[in-house]
Amino acid sequence: MTKTLVIVESPAKARTLGKFLGKKYEIRASMGHVRDLPRSQFGVDVDNGFQPKYITIRGKGEAIKELRAARKKASRVLLASDPDREGEAIAWHLQQLLKIDPDEPCRVEFNEITKQAVLEAVKHPRKIDPGRVNAQQARRILDRLVGYNLSPLLWRKVRKGLSAGRVQSAAVHLLCEREREIEAFVPEEYWTLVVTLTTGANQEKFKARLHGHAGEKIVVPNEDRMKQILADLDGVAMRVAEIMRKKKVRKPHPPFTTSTLQQEAYRRLNFTTRKTMQVAQQLYEGLGLGKEGPTGLISYIRTDSTRVSAVAQDEAREYIRESFGPEFVPREPRVYASKGKAQDAHEAIRPTSVFRTPDAVQKYLNKDQLRLYELIWSRFVASQMASAVLEITRVDIAAGEYVFRATGSIVKFPGFMQVYAELRDDARENEEEDGVLPPLKKGEQLKVVRKKPSQHFTQPPPRYTEATLVRTLEELGIGRPSTYAPVVETIQRRGYVVRRGKTLYPTELGLVVDDLLRENFPNIISAEFTAEMEEQLDRIEEGALEWDKVLADFYRPFRQEVSRAEEKIDRLRLDEDEVTDEECPKCGRKMVVKMGRYGRFLACPGFPECRQTKPILEQTGLACPKCGGQVVVRRTRKGKVFFGCAEYPECDFVTWDQPMGEKCPQCDAFLVKKTARKSATYTCANPECGFKERASLEGDGSGVRCRGSGGGRIGRVGSSLATGPTRR
Repeated sequence: MTKTLVIVESPAKARTLGKFLGKKYEIRASMGHVRDLPRSQFGVDVDNGFQPKYITIRGKGEAIKELRAARKKASRVLLASDPDREGEAIAWHLQQLLKIDPDEPCRVEFNEITKQAVLEAVKHPRKIDPGRVNAQQARRILDRLVGYNLSPLLWRKVRKGLSAGRVQSAAVHLLCEREREIEAFVPEEYWTLVVTLTTGANQEKFKARLHGHAGEKIVVPNEDRMKQILADLDGVAMRVAEIMRKKKVRKPHPPFTTSTLQQEAYRRLNFTTRKTMQVAQQLYEGLGLGKEGPTGLISYIRTDSTRVSAVAQDEAREYIRESFGPEFVPREPRVYASKGKAQDAHEAIRPTSVFRTPDAVQKYLNKDQLRLYELIWSRFVASQMASAVLEITRVDIAAGEYVFRATGSIVKFPGFMQVYAELRDDARENEEEDGVLPPLKKGEQLKVVRKKPSQHFTQPPPRYTEATLVRTLEELGIGRPSTYAPVVETIQRRGYVVRRGKTLYPTELGLVVDDLLRENFPNIISAEFTAEMEEQLDRIEEGALEWDKVLADFYRPFRQEVSRAEEKIDRLRLDEDEVTDEECPKCGRKMVVKMGRYGRFLACPGFPECRQTKPILEQTGLACPKCGGQVVVRRTRKGKVFFGCAEYPECDFVTWDQPMGEKCPQCDAFLVKKTARKSATYTCANPECGFKERASLEGDGSGVRCRGSGGGRIGRVGSSLATGPTRR
């Protein structure tokens, strides 16, 4: 009996489809791409319409041989690679290798790997979409044109082993520009005043902040002005001047796109972008669920759309009504507008069935799979729930000509917050979330328990984390959902960027390369140019532009820029050895400065006879809480950053936690930031002190000025109310 041959990318996907399709189908895996441009040569004929030279990827020969053998036995072939440009390109290459008629409807695609979706797709195969193939081909050749021209230039002018890329270099430029902003930033001093008050009736304590003076909002620039304010307030009675209450309706956030999933998984679960996509791929391709067998748990994971099918909406509304009650179901299904130029070809990332709750599948999933699935499931269910209703109370307190303000909120109706409350980063969003205020009456006299003036300094813009970098790439239109994770990984692997805690720092090498590209190839690192190229790729997919013309329009001026740069740029002397006064502890030679993947280090010039190396210690300006010496930045052999005393081994102080720019209020040692799954704390670096204070999850750790709790959590069905963060 002849069978239909179905080809997918991975064995996991093949197993899941095999359960749905039965014995009349043979499912085989191509193991991803089967052909690509050669690594050892340019592989693009620029004089002949940019025709690519595709070759079989090393190691894929046997897989292609097996697919050809299966093709001969099959009555027809269906190509079921992922429903995006890369998947379309894989299908096109397989079509050519297996000699399938270009006019034959052989392409099937589905947004989720469920029985209904797969069976429906198999019934309606289509032809390969030339627009998608040309868009993918144009992107691949464009990246080859940039990489194979700029990378050798960097090798000759800077050092061997470097690389540049269209999206990669734009991402590094964002980090370098932010670093330059931080270096140029001049902090400005300001002071705040918080008073702790009690009511006369029940002596409940609450806090209020200095807000205004003589009818104007007040800014306190220095200590002298603060002393004057404290003197003015000495002996002045405080009374409730005004009480304002208002209802605030908070709507749920939309279901996840690729970008927002990566951001939220990074913040909540501490997953890197790479790990998020790996685990999400497992959930999408299908996992064994006992008697149910292999089942795809979520929809396709590479999407920039927030659209949800009517079937999924109806199922979610039914689940919400049964589990929480009709008051939690909005009158109409929620529809979310996708941001910017989202393609909208796929739905948002959602569970394939909301009735497959995290509790129902937890025994079949490993820890990481369960945590990510719970995040996706909760976000989607919440996105179709009724809004939360809060009552916001704002109290103005008069003290002579000064006005203090206290705010508080209570939840009148939890709505979607019963399931999910997103972590909030912006302190301004949290101003109305100080908790519950005690009962107060207009004109009521209040007793001052404590006045707490605090000095602050304005802070530079925060450095990027993986989450905020992905968000910025998306907002600027740089790259597409499938490229965010590879780009973030590549710039770290190349040594242009290092990660300390959650924060990304450009290395000295990254700054040098960015300076060179910024001066000579401003378009390549420009966000506007990179986004414009992405838009042109979209138009190629739509059939509105010819792919070879787009490449020609780019390549002619680009080659001229490369030629000018070859003549203009002198070789940067990064590889020349800078001799220091420090002697090698093994052989006594004067050590020299070398450039490594993570920056500069000291090495013995007697290599290879003497292999002694030493790090060039980066000062933090902080005193060791054990011995008073300098705390410096150190790295493990794999490049992971930690902080330790410069007097090692005499002093063994060490911490993995990011030092902060503020002293402990109890012992004057510096604070460090400890990050847990759902919260963060500022903790004293002195182990004998024990001071702790809650902190926000976001931020680069360059300084602590405005503190807040990292509240908010995902609540499973039947759990207590999932609450949002509060500001202290």
